[in-house]
Amino acid sequence: MQMEVRPVRQLIGEVIVPGDKSISHRGVMLGALAKGTTRLSRFLAGEDCINTILAFQSMGIDIQMRSSSGEGGSDSSEDYTVLIRGKGLHGLQKPHSIIQAGNSGTTARLLAGILAGQSFAAVLDGDESLRKRPMSRIIDPLRKMGARISPQDHNTLPLTIQGSRLKGMEYTLPVASAQVKSAIVFASLYADSPSIIRQPARSRDHTEIMLQHFGGRVEEQEGTLTAYPAQELHGQDLRIPGDISSAAYFITAALLVPNSRIIMRGVGINPTRTGLLDVYRQMGADITVDNIRNAGGEPVGDITAAHSALKGIETGGSIIPRMIDEIPILALAATQAQGTTVIRDAAELKVKESNRIDVVVRTLQAFGADIEARDDGMLIHGPAPLTGCTVACEKDHRIAMMAAIAGLIAKGRTTITDGQWVDVSFPGFFHVIDRLRA
Repeated sequence: MQMEVRPVRQLIGEVIVPGDKSISHRGVMLGALAKGTTRLSRFLAGEDCINTILAFQSMGIDIQMRSSSGEGGSDSSEDYTVLIRGKGLHGLQKPHSIIQAGNSGTTARLLAGILAGQSFAAVLDGDESLRKRPMSRIIDPLRKMGARISPQDHNTLPLTIQGSRLKGMEYTLPVASAQVKSAIVFASLYADSPSIIRQPARSRDHTEIMLQHFGGRVEEQEGTLTAYPAQELHGQDLRIPGDISSAAYFITAALLVPNSRIIMRGVGINPTRTGLLDVYRQMGADITVDNIRNAGGEPVGDITAAHSALKGIETGGSIIPRMIDEIPILALAATQAQGTTVIRDAAELKVKESNRIDVVVRTLQAFGADIEARDDGMLIHGPAPLTGCTVACEKDHRIAMMAAIAGLIAKGRTTITDGQWVDVSFPGFFHVIDRLRA
């Protein structure tokens, strides 16, 4: 789907971004493993999360998704409530066919941890892009727990997972990864003893928060997790916070478009996800967070961003896992900052939906930005005038949305040849741009 974006003079208004993608995935998984009914409101009905639903439906879980258009005033095309009738930790059934994760790394990696402890064998596969992403990072620790996993060549999908009896272990994560950590935590539900997981830095902790909400037990002390086996989980009624990764695009748009001010209501502000806010404030951004409250154990607030003069900074280290999905849009902001911005310690970007270091650099260079790739990040000199161009997002939703925001400040017309990929995480994205423009 080809989309065109033209420059704007001002963006004003309020936005309610779609539900958090990471939390939507985990809500389905835990709801399926719990006894009783789980209700997830403000569920993100993007393709990745739908693949998680389909995976558990293929294993005998009754999951219904109901449209609730207009509920809560969401800017996505429709709001959805998902009802999951869980069958307990041992209620999954052997699927009749291959489980397809599509393009969703979260579905594949977290589900591998769950499948490792079942009483049946299953084959887990994905699309062409997901088949290229590394799976050894979950295979190695799960095998240490006793999992029987047979991967394709080069430790990639498809994976054949023969459920087996699992044992607790001690494991140090080579990189800070919420997906790897979560796979181990899910497998630990079926283990004979607790597992100890050491993290090099904090990554998003939605699995730990939600698991305890469902009755499981995970303890953290100075970055080290202890994940315990579970006898039973219980269905919950949860309202999913707005996704801060989706809000990041409109935060950035407000900072870059003159005379702009945008309020984003009900956004999740989990500290493991707010690295971008911290970096933007270091760059001089006018960002405030108000009306802070709690939703299902997750902190939620209203974020207001206004046009700001930004300055370049150097960022890296432990803050990177707290904003790994927001680095593409940070790179765009850096092209308009005064001075040089250095992003380092972000090699993890190479194994996302695309090689995001190369694709971000190539895309922003097409707009005229002064940016170059480094092995673990980017070097960006600003401010640079941008000119509209034709770009392809290479099946990466975050690249498509970054290009759209760039188009709002570029001279002339920007054409995104495959803009449909924004629906992975933000259905209605282009509609929101049009409304704020008005």
